[in-house]
Amino acid sequence: MKKILLMLTMFSAVCALAQKPQVTLDLETSANAYFTENEFDQMAFKVNRLRFGVQGGLGDNLSYHFRTTYHKSSEPFSLDNMSGAIELAKLTWSPNEKLDFSAGKMFVQHAGYENYVNVILVREFTDFNSCIEVYQTGIQGTYHFNPLHQLTFQVTNNMAGTWGELYPSGLPAGVEPTKVPFMGTVNWDGYFADKTVRLMYSTSLSQVAKGKNMFYFMCGNVYENGPVFAYLDVLYTRAAVDKFQRITSLAGGMLPTAQNTEYLTLIADFEYQFTPYWNAYVKGAYETANVYKANGLYAKGHYLTTWNAQACLEWYPLTREKGLKVYLHYLYKTNKLHDRALAFNAGLPDIQRLSLGLTYSIPVL
Repeated sequence: MKKILLMLTMFSAVCALAQKPQVTLDLETSANAYFTENEFDQMAFKVNRLRFGVQGGLGDNLSYHFRTTYHKSSEPFSLDNMSGAIELAKLTWSPNEKLDFSAGKMFVQHAGYENYVNVILVREFTDFNSCIEVYQTGIQGTYHFNPLHQLTFQVTNNMAGTWGELYPSGLPAGVEPTKVPFMGTVNWDGYFADKTVRLMYSTSLSQVAKGKNMFYFMCGNVYENGPVFAYLDVLYTRAAVDKFQRITSLAGGMLPTAQNTEYLTLIADFEYQFTPYWNAYVKGAYETANVYKANGLYAKGHYLTTWNAQACLEWYPLTREKGLKVYLHYLYKTNKLHDRALAFNAGLPDIQRLSLGLTYSIPVL
């Protein structure tokens, strides 16, 4: 509590000096009924998200953005000396209308709408996006070609803690930690067709161990016109060492760290807003986990296929622009383990969840 009060005091002082600061509190809470293999497990209330954020300007060309969440450890990581609870702590300098330069802890510029959108709007992330460390410390520069198109170059850490935290089973035999755990990302974001179509594309490259690279290609294709909103995300990564740990953890963490892994995710979402007060959507995701080259215990081929289906009805008591929302959401997630995974006695049950919840972005100042 003392840390929270100190933080609020510090940022109140900053806000007093800042130009038009915006202070918000994001809340999502729900009552959830959980099922495993269609058998009822339990029902419980849960605060899914609680975040405090402040942003504003310090002069004509300098801005700041700070945000913390109350669901992660407050202990600082060894690499970046930053608490995992702090999502954003960055300064941005804009020398002119074309250029922005940022430094600090920031959002990693991976594309894809599910990865980009405000987290309180996502009821259930895909396994792919759940594995990504979305906030890292680094620097970035953005060039705005015009109000509709921009290109961002970014260099960040590709992890925040120790190698032991990243690879609980340890690095594979003969593989050493890298001395430069950086990730480079290029992101292009553009609007077309009178801003009804938005394309978000990115690629990233990082070292996940000495001489061992990880490659990302991610894209989001968004359509918004009147009451209709839809998007299609394509997310792909290929890594010489299993940084995602999805294949390595199939047997409950008893396996050595896999090498030569690749993961693919496709996400499709369609929404329709019937009135200013009512919205509904259906969403589906298809994910695969593979080994592209045999290594140690791991044969080449498919290991896991996951299907994720969701349906949601949303009610805005004060209209959508006011930010208060009540929702009824259903999730069905099924996992197919292929022969190579079954050889490890792996098991992943199908799960279902029914949630009645509320979200609200509260403008504190």
